[in-house]
Amino acid sequence: MDAKQATAKVRADAHKGHSKRSRIFAAAFMLMLVAFAGCVLWLNARIERVPLRPTGGSQFAKATVDEVLTSDVGLSDSGEMQGNQRVLLTITDGQFAGNQVEATSPYSNNSGAYCEPGLHVVVLVNQGQDGALVATVYNYDRGLVLWGLIGLFLVLLCAVGGKSGTLSAVGLAFTFACIFLLFLPLVYSGASPFWSAVLVVVLVTVVGMYLIGGWSVKTFGSVVGTILGVLIAGGVASLFGQLGHISGLNVSEIETLAYVGQNSKLDVAGLLFAGILISSLGAIMDISMSVTSHICEMAAANPRLSWRALFSSGMTVGRDMMGTMSHTLILAFAGGAVNALVIIYAYAMPYLEYWNEYAIGIEILRGLSGSIGIIASVPIVSLVTALLVTRSKATYVLPTCES
Repeated sequence: MDAKQATAKVRADAHKGHSKRSRIFAAAFMLMLVAFAGCVLWLNARIERVPLRPTGGSQFAKATVDEVLTSDVGLSDSGEMQGNQRVLLTITDGQFAGNQVEATSPYSNNSGAYCEPGLHVVVLVNQGQDGALVATVYNYDRGLVLWGLIGLFLVLLCAVGGKSGTLSAVGLAFTFACIFLLFLPLVYSGASPFWSAVLVVVLVTVVGMYLIGGWSVKTFGSVVGTILGVLIAGGVASLFGQLGHISGLNVSEIETLAYVGQNSKLDVAGLLFAGILISSLGAIMDISMSVTSHICEMAAANPRLSWRALFSSGMTVGRDMMGTMSHTLILAFAGGAVNALVIIYAYAMPYLEYWNEYAIGIEILRGLSGSIGIIASVPIVSLVTALLVTRSKATYVLPTCES
């Protein structure tokens, strides 16, 4: 057997080994998902949420406006719509479905609805002691519109992205499941918000990257880079939060959160930094996967490249991306604070006033700590992936691209 045949045999054996390990990892991955589902079901089944607002027997229901009986809705002196309407509507779901009832619709910018015949609304309905129904229009029924937007997004993601887009949609579904079915129950039960967020970050990263990259160097490198980058972002936020005397107790919703904390085991102070971990995850995942993909492609195109050359190439791509990704993250937080910025500008607040406001400090903390996580992830993911690629070429432990 000559050298070429020996090399071909080694590669064939390595491919078989990759396939076997991929099947084992896929089986372990499925077992992990089953275990995760079991833990989530158990956790949610044992949680009892304390009712925080008395309903008095009232319940929300869908309804359709049949007729506008009276209306005095008009513009206020400040240009805002306000006023009341008396309408006749038919309740279309819930306990009182099929009943026609008169309802009040107090219209404002934040609640109520400007009613017209045929409009679909959500009402708050109750049954009085005499058996008569009392209803108030709560808001427009936006369910169909919002679900339609979500459906459009998923269809476009799958149609344009093909298999990768479909797997991304599955990853998004898993992400939301982790947040709503794992993170929220954990923190409500008294678990540390920071470490609960770390758990979510690890699960979302491992599952999301595996769905995209399979059993490969690409997956391992991007997982390591993403997790370390997010932890660095959280660490920086915690450090500068302590130095700047900023915590989750300084957020605008603190009164409501404090009330929730009084009736549960919620650690309100830790929510801010948990949110920073979760909010920075997407951008760091993006840059990590992009850098690892580039390094894997470079290694495939020129197998003789050393780890130093691959590391340098990854850094080059990462430098180009970190600027745009940092812009993305900071502008996202700036967009969330645009109302506060307009108020600061309109009132001509002096520097010492606005620069030391909690709202501004929190947004700067969020945006810059996440961006620092992005910057830190570039050399980490470049080094880890370059070393994994060169080691895998020598030992045939992992395929460099998708299995």
